[in-house]
Amino acid sequence: MEARIPHPSDLLALIVLLPLIGAFINGVFGRHMSKRAVAFFGVGSVAATFALSVVAVFRLSALPDQDFLYADLWQWFSSGEVTIELSLLLDHLSAVMLLVVTGVGGIIHIFSLGYMRDDPGFARYFSYLNLFMFSMILLILGKNLLVMFIGWEGVGLCSYLLIGFWFTDMQKAEAGQKAFITNRVGDLAFLIGTFILLFYSWGSLDFVGADGVSGLQSTAQQLANAPNGGVVITLVTLLFFVGATGKSAQIPLYVWLPDAMAGPTPVSALIHAATMVTAGVYMMARLNFMFALSETTMTVVAVIGAMTAFVAATIALVQNDIKKVLAYSTVSQIGFMVVAIGVGSFVGAIFHLMTHAFFKATLFLGSGSVIHGLHHEQDIRKMGGLKKKFPVTRWTFLIACLAIAGIPFFAGFFSKDEILFFAATAHRQGAAPLTIVYIIAALAALMTAFYMFRLYFLTFEGTYRGDKHTWDHAHEEWVMNWPLITLAFLSTVGGFLGLPHFLHAHVLDGWLEPLFGWMYSGGHEHALYVLNHDMGTELALMGVSVVVALVGVGLAWHLYMRGRLPVAPVEAGWHKLLTNKYYVDEFYDLAVIRPLRALARGLYRIVDVKIIDGIFVRGSAQLVSKIGDGLRVLQNGDVQAYATAIVVGLAAVLLLVGALK
Repeated sequence: MEARIPHPSDLLALIVLLPLIGAFINGVFGRHMSKRAVAFFGVGSVAATFALSVVAVFRLSALPDQDFLYADLWQWFSSGEVTIELSLLLDHLSAVMLLVVTGVGGIIHIFSLGYMRDDPGFARYFSYLNLFMFSMILLILGKNLLVMFIGWEGVGLCSYLLIGFWFTDMQKAEAGQKAFITNRVGDLAFLIGTFILLFYSWGSLDFVGADGVSGLQSTAQQLANAPNGGVVITLVTLLFFVGATGKSAQIPLYVWLPDAMAGPTPVSALIHAATMVTAGVYMMARLNFMFALSETTMTVVAVIGAMTAFVAATIALVQNDIKKVLAYSTVSQIGFMVVAIGVGSFVGAIFHLMTHAFFKATLFLGSGSVIHGLHHEQDIRKMGGLKKKFPVTRWTFLIACLAIAGIPFFAGFFSKDEILFFAATAHRQGAAPLTIVYIIAALAALMTAFYMFRLYFLTFEGTYRGDKHTWDHAHEEWVMNWPLITLAFLSTVGGFLGLPHFLHAHVLDGWLEPLFGWMYSGGHEHALYVLNHDMGTELALMGVSVVVALVGVGLAWHLYMRGRLPVAPVEAGWHKLLTNKYYVDEFYDLAVIRPLRALARGLYRIVDVKIIDGIFVRGSAQLVSKIGDGLRVLQNGDVQAYATAIVVGLAAVLLLVGALK
């Protein structure tokens, strides 16, 4: 393994700390500050973080490909061979994530100025939002698994705070609790995997050691060559994948994400586009050197990703809440990223993560502009014709729809096509491609184009179907339009960082090659994965992707623009099944929640009421009371009895002393 030379950088500590400082100032002093001051610290801290991130990435780009920047802040603890440091790492992978998170996150902060302007919790909102950014940046820049886990838990906590931001509404508060509890399942698996790895890694959880060679990468190679080491790698990576299914909302732990719409719409954009749901994909990409060594894990990852992409897309087909459509779209699109991980296209996963951040943030902020302008109306059946009232929102929303549908030459076309190309052609040495994964993903892509343009047509085209008073007061705000225009531009040009391989102009592939190139290097005999870079094959698959996208868009236009179907078809058969989301929530309620509540009630009645309260609390009080009753007999007020007792007691003491002598 080629040595990776570390270079110290104090910039990394500042990048992490600035959002935390903003969160602290607004959280502690925000209620006594003007909204202008709150905005200065809330937005300014993230803007400064983005600027410093750009500087740090430029410094990294000036170094040789294998080198990286790091910052060792302090030694957390040391016991025997185990040493854990709070340290940060900026390499080519974390650089991409850092720019996406701080860039898109900063734009969402600016949009929030208009969206949350009249909310009484303005300062609290920006405090939580800054804390969210701090946690995600710490997760990205963590040099070892435990630092990553701190950030991992931090984004989970912040999602709870932001989803339940309007906590006086019980439904919104419960949505935050659902997200928090569901993620605890995945977090437990992540933690177990970390401790197993700590046992086998001889005391180090660093992704790369200070010498540039040691660390978890060398641990993975040693395990792969050890007896039963493959079993350990498979177990650990499956546990990490369970953790990823929680944060990145994949089957079976995806149920929290649609309910996350309870929070303010900019929060939905931040969670869905730039932070929390991408954490699981990033973690798997960071641990690529372990995941790629287990064929079992990679197959499971690919299949689960394809199933999630398909199932979520089918549910999105029938949603009528504008944010719910986008929520299930996110679950489906993250499924594509997980498919990419499973078929060995780690670059494709990060590429789609990046382009998805652009167009999904555009879509969520566009929906936020509509909801804000329509006085919080979210039902698309009560919309229509909004292009007249929201011209900027309409055009930016349309661009984002074209991107997510995979229409050439928008951003989503290139990233989604790369995933489908790998799913169809890439395979492990000595194995066949996972063709079924390609077929399922292609069907999900078709449905994506359909439901996104169903959403667009019902929202912006046709005639308005809502309340006249709402229509008369509908409006856009310039402070919300500029973020939309910026993101729409990125949704248009972002895909050119990953042009098809036969053009030999894949910028992102070259940038990430130092981390992922080892899987395909050494020729067909020594490569872990075999690729078919034949130009004809790639063009043919690209043509299939284009046809799939156009069929989806055309079908949506035929059904919803030509008026062949009612807006709300009769709920029967498959439509009822999809409307009720395959009854997964009901199943979890019956199979998990109710039994756990029954167990909790039983433990409460037996352990809490009878044992703790009955024996320890009331029992000890009753014991003291009985002893007091017994002693009370002696305290009867008879002075002669007291004197007799004193004399007898004194005589007994003297006799005892004499006997001891």
